[in-house]
Order: sequence, then C-alpha cells, then structure tokens
Amino acid sequence: MTGYVLAFGLALLLAVLTSGLASRSPLSTTTVFLAAGLVAGPLGLDIIHASRGTVAEISEVALFAILFVDGQDAPLSVLRRHWRLTSRALFVGMPLTMVLIAAAAHWVAGLPWLAALALGAVLAPTDPVFASSLVGRNDVPRPVRHLLNIESGVNDGLALPAVLLLIGLAGGTSGQSTEPLPLLLELLGGVALGIALPLTISLLLRLRHVGATSRLRPLGPFAVAVVLFGLCQLTHANPFLAAFVAGSVISTVQHEASEAFRHTGELASEMVKGAALLAFATLLKPGLFVAAGWAGLLFAILVIVVTRPVPVMAVLVRTSMSARQRLSVAWFGPKGFASVVYAAMVAFSDMDAAEEVLALAAITVLVSAAAHSSTDLFVAQRLSAEQQRLDPESPALDVESVEG
Repeated sequence: MTGYVLAFGLALLLAVLTSGLASRSPLSTTTVFLAAGLVAGPLGLDIIHASRGTVAEISEVALFAILFVDGQDAPLSVLRRHWRLTSRALFVGMPLTMVLIAAAAHWVAGLPWLAALALGAVLAPTDPVFASSLVGRNDVPRPVRHLLNIESGVNDGLALPAVLLLIGLAGGTSGQSTEPLPLLLELLGGVALGIALPLTISLLLRLRHVGATSRLRPLGPFAVAVVLFGLCQLTHANPFLAAFVAGSVISTVQHEASEAFRHTGELASEMVKGAALLAFATLLKPGLFVAAGWAGLLFAILVIVVTRPVPVMAVLVRTSMSARQRLSVAWFGPKGFASVVYAAMVAFSDMDAAEEVLALAAITVLVSAAAHSSTDLFVAQRLSAEQQRLDPESPALDVESVEG
C-alpha cells in the first residue's frame, strides 16, 4: 500500500506540474498516470502489485464518480433536445460496434465466438474520461459535445448486462446474476434509484427548517453520490446508469447545488481517475502481451479505426451534423474505465478464454489511450475552426482547457 500511495502522489504531482504542457501537446494527465503505473508495475520496476479485484473495485468507483459528474452536464433539457442522435448511437451504433469487435476478435485474434462476443461487450462502451476533453469545450459544436457526453454516460451502464449475460453463456461465474430478467431489473433499478434519490433530497430541501449553507452546499451532491453508490451495492442495481441519471436529475432540479459542486466534483473525479489508471497499469504483465502477439495489436488497431468509426458514421448519415462533426464523433470512441472494469469481471469469472479476453482488452485500452489522448487537441482545433467559419460570434479555441 505504501508503494502505491507514493507512486500515486508522485504521479499526481507530475500531472499537476505538466498540466500546462499537456494543454499544448499530445501529453495528457491520463498518459502520466498510465506511464507511472507501467514504470512502477511488473513491466518496469516491479515494486507495485495490484490484484485484479483491487483494480476492478477502484475502477468501478472511479467510473461511478466520473459518470455522476458528467451527468450534470446533461440536464433534462439537453436530453430532450438531443435524444434522436443519442438513440441512434446507443441503440444502433453500439450493437453494431459490439458485433464488429466480436468478428475481429474471432477472425483476427482467434477467440471462440462466445468469448469474442463477451470481448465485444467489454469494448463496446466509450470512455467518459477521454470524451470530457471535448465535452467541456464551449468552442466545440453543441451536437458533438452533448452526443459524446450522453453516449459515454449511458453506454457504460447498458453494456454491463450484456457482459454478465455472455459470461454466463460462456460458462463463467461473476458473483452477480447472469440471467436476462434479473439483469433487466438491475438496469431498471439503477435508473429508478438515480431518479428517486435526488428527487427525494430536493423535496426535503423544501421543508421548513431544512436547508444548506453556502459553505456546505457543494457537499450535497457528493453526499447523494455516496449514498447512491451504497444503495446500488446493496440492491445490485446498475451503478453506472444510476450515477449518470442522478447527475442529470440533480442538474435539472437543483441547478445551484450542481454548479456549486462542479469544481469540487471535477477535481475529485480527476483524482480517482488517476488512481484507477495507475492501478490498471500495474496489473499489466509481460506475459499478457506475449500471449496476444501481433494479432492482438492488429485487433486493437481495428477496434480503434474500424469497428467504432464505421457503424457510427453510418448511423449519423442524414442528420443535421456536418461531415467533420460526424467524423469527429465516430473517431472519438475511446476505450477506458468501463472496459477495465468489465475485463476484470471476465478475468475473475473463469469463463473460457478469460485470459485472452483480458489481454486483448488491456492492449486495446492502451492503444486507445495513446491514440485518443494525442488527437483530442487536433480534433478540438478542427471543430473550433469550422464553428468559427459558420458562426464568427462563437468562442475561439482556448488550448489551455484541452486536457485528457
């Protein structure tokens, strides 16, 4: 534990000291924490050894925190305005992506079909951390920002039932239900908790003698998040859908509290993100990459440049988005925390080809981190330039806020 805490502290300090450089170059805070984990883990100095269980738990908390914060950028008004684009991406683009990933895993990496489909479910969701480098920019067109934010916020939760179902079909045991009906109930339970808890707190705040001081108001959403996470653990409700939905509801019914929490929430999610990335990198061992070989690297490249862009470009045809906007959304489908959490579930399940699934998922996440964190500034610049041509009154690019 001492080694991990020290490595995390040094990585956090380095991320702060290089944040100015990161805003002007392909370097990112994500890269810093991943590099620190690789150096401290079995691939480097071999002074930190994280178990798969530890990585899964830290990553689950990190993903929950990030989705809760990101949900507050998607109040009901935004969801209502962009539901058509989002529905296309989630309910057509995501299943197509999953099938294409499974096909690549079977024909390129040689996985049996059930394991390939499980890997497709593991890698289908997009990562809200990388998406945030575009979502938080006012100079990026709203359709792009909101589509990426809502998609990355919802698809993590939608992928969970598919992962658990396929683990069960492949002969694995996850410690959670792998039957369709309970999985559906857990999904609906996550949505219900995400709506009910913030609304209940909002009603309590209307009672006489109940109120929060301005000094403690930012802690209100934080307390809601902690209670919500605990309730999800107790009831087995889908925590990722619950987190995003709760963030959206808080932003809708308690906008002042949401705004007061925003800065604190972003910093907190940044730290847990770093902790999870560091832990994930220490999980990687030389044997994983040897087992995957060149076929694994080719598979990862195909996932990044084909299996996401092709279906998303197809489903966004004949929409109001420009060709550049469609291409940007299609490219920006990074793999991250959700894939780490679900890959760890597969590894624990002892299903057929579990180790191969973990290895291919790990390689894909690393390739995605390198590819997407090094291109976010370029994509933001291109979108901002287009926005400036279409609307000269729109804000110009501020490179200092482009970080991954």
